Amino acid sequence: MSETIQLDRKSNPQEVKGYAAYDWAKSAFETSVTVAVLPAWYAYLFLKANGLTTSIGSIEMQGDAVWSFAVAFGTLFVAIISPSLGVIADRRRIKMWWLRILTYVGAGSTFLLAFAPLMPVDTQWIWLMVFFMLANVGLNGAGVFYNALLPHMGSDDEMDRISNLAFSAGYLGGGILLLVHLIMVLSLTGDWVIPFVMASSGIWWYGFALLTFKWVPEPPIENEMPSLGFIESAKLAVSEIRKTLGEVDKFRTLFIYMVAYFFFIDGINSVTALGGVFGSTVLGITTVDLIVTILAIQFVAWPSALMFTRLANKIGTKSALNISLVGWVVLCFAALSFAPLEYANHEDYQVQIEEVDGEWFYTPHANLEETPIALVEGGDEQLWAESTLLSLGIVQQDTDIYDAQIFQWAGFDDDGVPITINMGTLDLETQTYLLNSFEETRFSISAKAGILESNMVGIDHPTSLGDGVIDVIPDTVRTLVWGPLGISVGIQFLLLGCAMGTLLGGSQGLARSMFGQMVPETRSAEFFGFFGFFGKVAALIGPLLYGTMTVMYDSRVGVLSISILILIGALMMSLVDVDQGRIDAQAEDARNRGLTVDDE
Repeated sequence: MSETIQLDRKSNPQEVKGYAAYDWAKSAFETSVTVAVLPAWYAYLFLKANGLTTSIGSIEMQGDAVWSFAVAFGTLFVAIISPSLGVIADRRRIKMWWLRILTYVGAGSTFLLAFAPLMPVDTQWIWLMVFFMLANVGLNGAGVFYNALLPHMGSDDEMDRISNLAFSAGYLGGGILLLVHLIMVLSLTGDWVIPFVMASSGIWWYGFALLTFKWVPEPPIENEMPSLGFIESAKLAVSEIRKTLGEVDKFRTLFIYMVAYFFFIDGINSVTALGGVFGSTVLGITTVDLIVTILAIQFVAWPSALMFTRLANKIGTKSALNISLVGWVVLCFAALSFAPLEYANHEDYQVQIEEVDGEWFYTPHANLEETPIALVEGGDEQLWAESTLLSLGIVQQDTDIYDAQIFQWAGFDDDGVPITINMGTLDLETQTYLLNSFEETRFSISAKAGILESNMVGIDHPTSLGDGVIDVIPDTVRTLVWGPLGISVGIQFLLLGCAMGTLLGGSQGLARSMFGQMVPETRSAEFFGFFGFFGKVAALIGPLLYGTMTVMYDSRVGVLSISILILIGALMMSLVDVDQGRIDAQAEDARNRGLTVDDE
């Protein structure tokens, strides 16, 4: 006997709070670790160990390219198994169990990032990559089951509110912890500060996730199947995935949306995952500038998520999402114009040499502490340091390394504060040779004698433009805009961050909400498994594309390729009919429950 029913369930306030608590919990990893602190720490350790590039196989790669490949492959495993896990989770009461297990993996790996300084100096950056990849497996895997809870949290009409509320909580929670970390980085010294940021982020993730485990119940299962062994479960998962892929016509709107989502979330996630490394490696952003920017993103995104909820209520989820996607495309193109200002003063240069009464004095810029000489024994930078800089007192042997003759910048006290070193006499020939030796490096030098001043900026220094395929863009904008207005690259990056925060507040929450509205509640984990698959494959493709374009051309071409992905996704959104997607989902729920739904 058929009947007309309302399949949606009104939300429970405590369950919604528990759901939002998980976004609050994991945000510590997504902000302080993934975007703010870890990229700069990784860039520092990579440069310290390798210099600007390292060889993987026969390919020379910059640090940001290596990082992009690590981010890509770190999500590959989860991408492959997400649909299978979703199929099983819809037939067994295991969504919360898997959420717990993967949280332990993610939070635990985040905690272990803190132990990198205990490793040999030349392997510390590798330790960061390995455990960051494991933490990403935990984060992305948990995301499949966390997102699958959304359709069970409330009715379709409540999806925008619940999804954006959770994202808003994540931005606020991540922002609060990031503020604490920023204060620590700015006010405290010592090698323990950054490891503490890593460890506390892991503890934050695990601690607040306990609220989710306590307040959110395991969703009910329609026709729960008995427990199966691994092989039987795998066979069932594969057969059901094939069946689902054969139902494209039944869920046409949903599948079109997943393809569109694949492209635009690929671009968005790539921007957020790689932005910090791009800023540190390509633009020369300091750790402090990076953290300030990420902090701004969090506190802008928090109210922005709520604002986009109101916008979606007025013009519809799809229209509000489209507005944010257009904004992302514009943002990516704008990022191509970012460039550090050319140095105007002697004090701006990293190596500063001055003549006083016939004697020459060397003073390092503070940022040389964040730009060390590569530790590769026998590498180009070490040979240059030994042959040119050592005799002048600009570098000194690193006494912390006993099994190799390694040199580091001189001119810093035990607290890392720049100090001046007397170089003695320095004839014109030596001065000229010294300046010219910086030409093929990633460093800068200025020599000053009375009113005379000469300088050199290395070809690989962040301020050097002109060699890249599209360097005409940042070079022109720097000449016409950034330079005349005196807008530093740190301020440029901050403006980018504020714009990102505004768009993140709408794009992520609305993308998840829109999918949740078109997903059958009785098959939520299965479809969110596919949702996760598309998102994780996107997380693989985007960084791979960025890394490939960076290796073939340069980092700015990598950014351009990411913007094209977002544009493709935005254009495909015109084919998505949300109302039809809702009807399809309700019809499937009715079939699975032996009921019929009045489509009127």
